[in-house]
Amino acid sequence: MFDINVNLILGQMVLGMVNGVFYAILSLGVAIIFGLLGVINFAHGVFFMLGAFVAYGLLQFFGLGYWPALILVPMIVGALGIVLEVLLIRHLYRLEHLYGLLLTLGMALAIEGFVRIVFGPQGLPYSMPDNLRGAVNLGFMFLPYYRAWVVVAGVILCFATWYVIEQTPLGAKLRAATDNPKLVQAFGINVPVMLTLTYGAGVALAGFAGVMAAPILSVDPSMGTNIVIIAFAVVVIGGMGSILGAILTGFGLGILEGFTKAIYSEASSTVIFVVMVIVLVTRPRGLFGKVG
Repeated sequence: MFDINVNLILGQMVLGMVNGVFYAILSLGVAIIFGLLGVINFAHGVFFMLGAFVAYGLLQFFGLGYWPALILVPMIVGALGIVLEVLLIRHLYRLEHLYGLLLTLGMALAIEGFVRIVFGPQGLPYSMPDNLRGAVNLGFMFLPYYRAWVVVAGVILCFATWYVIEQTPLGAKLRAATDNPKLVQAFGINVPVMLTLTYGAGVALAGFAGVMAAPILSVDPSMGTNIVIIAFAVVVIGGMGSILGAILTGFGLGILEGFTKAIYSEASSTVIFVVMVIVLVTRPRGLFGKVG
């Protein structure tokens, strides 16, 4: 039942950090959009999927490889998010959260269906950059350079985002605009534009993660659906709206998933949801959620 192999456990935990990067970035975007805009963005996984497909399209139709895509794709996905926010989502800010959930769920199904029509239902390959091929010997495993890059880039991106929101004047204005938009607007700040850009930035994070995931995962129309459920579980465990909670919980659960895969692989796909149930029962506001 249980297979205790130290090297295997350490290796799976390191690889779990790669999944943890995607969990952290996606749940970070979900937490930003919910915490600052009050919208449960169920379409977030679709923007992750679009990031991978836009990168694939840039390569196939324009010959632009991984590194240009890493810059262009977040801007393209973020711009699409801005259009959807202006046309649809901004009309829900004063309504109950359920309306936002239903709208973004419908958006997700429509966009995923469109991608299936254009690209087909099968997975598509996407090559990693040549300068990140190969692996480094850690003693207990050979870690591919590309996965090491994903971990380093993901950690920097997540904590840079946290710093901007929690430690800078721009972040203070965003939080103030959420708490008291009329007062902030009285100081000459265009609150609707700020909220629109916030939504665009949140989905751009998902697009960035999609590009990084493309060489690891199959570029598949359902890749966003599969991971967004875990992203929401991460947000619930970390605490709805908690930026730091989403980051730390995402990385932590990725490592826990890898550990479980090493000792009892059958439970690796459910361990995150077991943790979610335990946290909801013992601490309903999440590990980092605000009390009161």
